[in-house]
Amino acid sequence: MQKDKAMPARTMKAVRQHAFGGPDVLRYEDAPIPELKPGEVLVRVHAAGVNPPDGYLRDGYRMLPPQWQPQVSFPLILGTDISGVVAAVADGVTAFSVGDAVYAMVRFPGGLAGGSRAYAEYVSVPAAEVALKPTGIDHVHAAAAPMSLLTAWQFLVALGHDEPNPLQPHRHAPVPLAGKTVLVNGAAGGVGHFVVQVARWKGARVIAVASGRHEALVRDLGADEFIDYTRTQADAVVRDADLVVDAVGGPASGRFLRTLRPGGALFPVFPLGFDGAEEAARRGVTVSATQVRSNGAQLAELAPLLNAGTIRAVIDSCHPLADAAKAHERAARGHVQGKIVLAVG
Repeated sequence: MQKDKAMPARTMKAVRQHAFGGPDVLRYEDAPIPELKPGEVLVRVHAAGVNPPDGYLRDGYRMLPPQWQPQVSFPLILGTDISGVVAAVADGVTAFSVGDAVYAMVRFPGGLAGGSRAYAEYVSVPAAEVALKPTGIDHVHAAAAPMSLLTAWQFLVALGHDEPNPLQPHRHAPVPLAGKTVLVNGAAGGVGHFVVQVARWKGARVIAVASGRHEALVRDLGADEFIDYTRTQADAVVRDADLVVDAVGGPASGRFLRTLRPGGALFPVFPLGFDGAEEAARRGVTVSATQVRSNGAQLAELAPLLNAGTIRAVIDSCHPLADAAKAHERAARGHVQGKIVLAVG
């Protein structure tokens, strides 16, 4: 195993929790450095992204049906998205070396029970989930990208895997975007602001829906039209769209069916609670979702776009790792513009 000589031998700082609950259960404390398994790399984390699943796990996945709630062992470390520098490589790893700057979404959804462990100074990552960090952006912006950008990419461009879809009986299929009209609800949020950019880059006409304070941002990211949902309901004014990506999702996604043309598609990023299947069939609209999955090859494909600024991560706020609870409090207040990130070390 190749190892960074400067790496501490046994312990690191990490944010752990010993029970489910609110942000106050997050503790900044000593923890063992992960031991590498064959095919993994150890990354010295410089920044970690904060995503909605982190809060779901912290709270015990109470929003999921009981049969979907994973069994968890405490203490656990939250987080999936990291950017950092390779500190060690295990046997069988040839694509990365000590000192490489990398980024990744770690073990998702396989780490739903706390096996991702990104809120820490070090994290072990399967090499297949790692990509070289875009050289044109810093670690904070790189850590902001993986889960949200992979979600946008796997919904809109390519799944990147053949795993069964846990959300529906059929495989999710992206639709052609060039020359199409795409409505993006939640366009300023973590996933939404990447959906706007990917759709625009693929040649779509983008209608962005968000609160008014986000208009300048989403127009700068490429939106052709903007709807302030606090003043106008998009489903009251939009008709004949080709695709709606509802980055908010949930039971209210059904209201967007009326904005679509026959043959159009609705992609709710959070599909639980959607009850518009009969109306969708009546209107000739496809409703489809997918579960984002770790994919180092896709992150490598996306790196040049991030490096060139063609796609960029917007930072809502950046907090020290020790203040992870404050980052979760910020997420709980909602109306996040882009991504929340933890600076590590």
